[in-house]
Order: sequence, then C-alpha cells, then structure tokens
Amino acid sequence: MHLQSTKTLSNGVEMPRFGLGVYKMTEREETLQAIDKALKFGYRAIDTASLYGNEVEVGEAIRHSGIRREDIFVTTKVWNNDQGYDATLRAFEVSLKKLNLDYLDLYLTHWAVPETFEETYRAIERLYDEKLIRATGVSNHHEHHLEKILAKANTAPMVNQVEVHPYLQQQALSAFCSEHQIAVTAWSPLGRGGVLTDSTIVEIGKEIGKTPAQVVLRWHLQNDTLVIPKSVTPSRIEENAEIFDFALTQEQMEKMATLNRNQRFGQDPDHFKFDF
Repeated sequence: MHLQSTKTLSNGVEMPRFGLGVYKMTEREETLQAIDKALKFGYRAIDTASLYGNEVEVGEAIRHSGIRREDIFVTTKVWNNDQGYDATLRAFEVSLKKLNLDYLDLYLTHWAVPETFEETYRAIERLYDEKLIRATGVSNHHEHHLEKILAKANTAPMVNQVEVHPYLQQQALSAFCSEHQIAVTAWSPLGRGGVLTDSTIVEIGKEIGKTPAQVVLRWHLQNDTLVIPKSVTPSRIEENAEIFDFALTQEQMEKMATLNRNQRFGQDPDHFKFDF
C-alpha cells in the first residue's frame, strides 16, 4: 500500500484510500497553499462540500497543479437546505460551476435530512446516469437510512462518509456497508484530535517510532477505511501521509479495537439539528 493506493468501488471506479479534507479552510491563500502542498506531496483526492465555502479554491488549485484532471479524485456534497430532487440537481450545477470542472468523481448527500434524503439520493442517481459524476454516495447515514435508499435505488450508494475514529469505531455500520459493497470514508479520522493523547495510542506510537496521528491513520487503512485528514500546516500534511512504511501488528490492532467508547465529537445523524 502507498499514498496513491485506491479502493475499487462497486462500479469499478478506483477511489484513493487517502485524501485531503478541506473542512474549515476558509482563508483563500491558506486553502490554495494547503491543496498545492498536498498535491505536490502525492495526495490525489480532495474532499470538499458546498457548506465549506471553498469549492472555487479547490477547483483553482487543481487546475494550477499541473496534474491531469483524471488523476485527481474530487468529492463534494449537497448541503441540507438544498436537498430534494430538483433542488439537489440545481445545487450540483452550482458546485460544478464553482469548481469549474466538467464532472465530479463523487457527489454525496451531506446529512440524511428526514423528509428529503431519499429524493436527494434519487437526484444523485440521475447525475450518475448522465455521467456527470463517476460514483454515487452519501454522508452521515446510519444503517436504517441506507436500508431505505437500497430498497428503492437502481444504483446503490458506493460510499458512505461518516465519523469514525478509535473512540467511535462504527463496527456494525462498517459491516453493513461491507455487506452491500459500500466503501466507508472516515471524516474526523483523528477524532478532532481528541484521541491523540490516549495512552494506548501514544504507547503504540512509541513502540514503532510514529506519532499518535500516524498510528490512528494507519489503523484506519488496515481496517479498510478510507481517510481524509484535514490540515493546512505543510509539515502536518506530510506527516499525515507518512504511514506507508510500517504496519500495525495484529496485537496492536487488537489493542486499538478495545478503545471504542461510542463517543462522538460531531453530531449523531439521528439527532442532527437541521436549522435552515
């Protein structure tokens, strides 16, 4: 496995296992520099969303990178107040225009808005049928949300992006997704930094000469979870990606498995406050 290793989605599309998340990157120059640094270092996936307010900068950085468009995997998401069938199609056009791209690699429902998430996904299916996106997906969907979509979908979601880290391991959801050939991407893979002082993780890092963040990111990959750690710091962008020259042992993986607390640092999709 290496920095540009991919996971084959259910339709055969290759999605990078490691990418850059750009949540809360709101300062233009900082955003451009972070993406430029990541791409130069070897990252080949960028994960944004309409909510983040930086789709323009993401597209600009990609165009200025000198890397072929087809070699960069671009994900964005439809925000909650743009959901529903027609509204999602309009929101996609806005995102595509801001990114200034001809197509997207992956388009996600950002949260499962109770009244609209099924219709939102139906719109994403249409975008896929029209070849405007290469893969379909959702974010922050529990099993019961996915079951409703799967009952009606002609094309099943290929990705579910959810909060996953050592304190929230989501084993049941991951097993459900695996059964249905849905790849799992971890947002906040480091638990917003909240897991990095855990004594078990720190100790494993000392054993192998790696930082706690590197231990956690490697743990994700060995669990077949895709990761999109966010950083604007050049040294951290490099450090996060330097996880392909070692592997956690079975014993270390078992120690990591004991850390689950079902503790969220973000909101529970069933209790998200949908304030429009």
